[in-house]
Amino acid sequence: MYYGTIGLFGGMGMVLFWILFIWVIIWLIKQNNPQKEKSAMDILKRRYAEGEITKKQYNEMKREII
Repeated sequence: MYYGTIGLFGGMGMVLFWILFIWVIIWLIKQNNPQKEKSAMDILKRRYAEGEITKKQYNEMKREII
């Protein structure tokens, strides 16, 4: 029976293992997230394509971004 130092480090090792395991799962989920940050130009193009803004507004905003 090992209840001394080995038992203590074994328990801490198990806790560290689970913390690392959960961290890796969360990291993988974030890496596969399709909602990446978009640039201002991407947002502007989407708004123009969806008809939220006119061509004149699009060109004015595009000049300000670039």
